[in-house]
Amino acid sequence: MHATIASTTTRPARTFRWRVVDIVVASVVAVASGVIFWAWGIAWTPISAPVTAALPGLQGILNGPWLFAGVLGALIIRKPGAAIFTELVAAVVSALLGTQWGLTTLLSGLVQGLGAEIVFALFLYANWRLYVALIAGAGAGLAESVLDLIYSYPGAKPEFAIIYTISTTISGILFAGLGSWLIVQALAKTGALSRFAAGRSASARV
Repeated sequence: MHATIASTTTRPARTFRWRVVDIVVASVVAVASGVIFWAWGIAWTPISAPVTAALPGLQGILNGPWLFAGVLGALIIRKPGAAIFTELVAAVVSALLGTQWGLTTLLSGLVQGLGAEIVFALFLYANWRLYVALIAGAGAGLAESVLDLIYSYPGAKPEFAIIYTISTTISGILFAGLGSWLIVQALAKTGALSRFAAGRSASARV
């Protein structure tokens, strides 16, 4: 007769329910991101003018700093809705601080967050590796480029639309995808994310 011994290596079941700490940290990330959004909005006009003059549509390469909040929030919280929540709240903060685009910033935040959220959902909120973050950044950039071409650049020439979409998507990959992933890795090494799976998984690789 042999006794059955329960395995102690079984992984705890994943839960998609938001904890209080999830809401608090996502909100802090969103507020900090919103301040960055607002500051970048001030710097964007003088920087984008010569870029646009050099090659119309290439100004999309400067959109990345507005795309990172949703990817960053999702990589930390790892729960459904994190990308939309973080990006949208960041847009609200930016609008309240006085962005030049006013309340239309909220629409951008929703669309950008949704672009990233769809990617994480396609991976069933179970894969948080670098390549998924890069795809999510691309998703945010692609979603924003479509919105901008409809709302800000209606009737744009095909060559402009192609350049703008490609440059915005690349910017999303670099700033939102790679940038957010690197930030999470850096935070995890400090122990700041010890209450999150993002922090524990990074520590396990050390």
